[in-house]
Amino acid sequence: MSGRLPRLGRRVLAAQMQVAIVCAVALVLAVALVAPRLFADHLAATGETDPVVQGHAEEAFRTSGALALVAALVVALLAAALLSRPLGRRLARPIEDLATSADTVTSGQHRVHAPVDPYSDEVARLGQSLERMGDRLDHAEQARSQMLADLAHEMRTPLATIELYTEAVRDQVVPTDESITAIQAQVQRLRRLADDLRDLTLVQEQALALHLEPVDIASTAATACLALAPAYAAAGVQLEARTDAGPIVVDADPVRLGQVLGNLLDNALAHTPAGGHVTVSVGRAADDVVIEVRDDGTGIAPEHLPLVFDRFFRADPARQSVRGGTGLGLTIARALVDAHGGTLHAVSSGTGAGATFTVTLPGAGPAAP
Repeated sequence: MSGRLPRLGRRVLAAQMQVAIVCAVALVLAVALVAPRLFADHLAATGETDPVVQGHAEEAFRTSGALALVAALVVALLAAALLSRPLGRRLARPIEDLATSADTVTSGQHRVHAPVDPYSDEVARLGQSLERMGDRLDHAEQARSQMLADLAHEMRTPLATIELYTEAVRDQVVPTDESITAIQAQVQRLRRLADDLRDLTLVQEQALALHLEPVDIASTAATACLALAPAYAAAGVQLEARTDAGPIVVDADPVRLGQVLGNLLDNALAHTPAGGHVTVSVGRAADDVVIEVRDDGTGIAPEHLPLVFDRFFRADPARQSVRGGTGLGLTIARALVDAHGGTLHAVSSGTGAGATFTVTLPGAGPAAP
């Protein structure tokens, strides 16, 4: 398609030629219709009434006017032809750079640069948009590659376990009931991994619909603690909910907010040994509501703090593997909090000093009566 279209320089030349011709035609018509009558009136005003003299004068005027118009038209066409080449190059060069950059992005090399000399504000904005689009595509491609690699690594362990117990059942090395229980546990782990990946993808692509409604944060925190109380009791970890500030109402999605608290409590349980304590507290900070999940467990090393919300990050892979986590709980929790317009961050004094995860949600309403 592009090979059959004329180049920009030719289009510029044709446009200039057309403008010059239209101007010349308009000038000829104006001279032919108006100028002779005005010339005759001025000649009569001088007192010259000889018809022969008037005829020669008018003929001389028409001839000289026609020659001047032809000369002007030739000069205009030559000027258009001479100026169209550099002007066409000046206009075409940044557009060709943009086309080259777009072809580069299409070929898979997403890092491109805007034209150095864009000539106009529109071309400059288009180049900057193309550069930002390339950067986002490059970031998305890196994230996709890393996510696929992490996902393959996460699936390897449960699949290997399923394969091992399947062979054990076939060879009758392990009791059937025990093998089935182990296989079901790994299948459940894979299902949870699939669900977490779906939720994370929906949130990060802003495709997850939040159903906002007035939510009592204190009641939501108490419900989350109640749901995980049996797991905490089985692990020998004490769980306490502190909601002394009374009911605090915010606009949020109660299901997704409960998911955030559940993920944070799961993470605290996974890193708190038997005999430890986990505390959930709800309070206010100016116009915001703050939820804290504090534990006195293994803590987080300073070098690991910036990474705890990354996908599949595990400071201690062995412990998480035993607990059966997917490595996506904190990532999903932060994404859901961000979707609510809030923040989630972690604080720890170091290994063995416990950790505190703080959720801040904007626009806390007045306390319920």
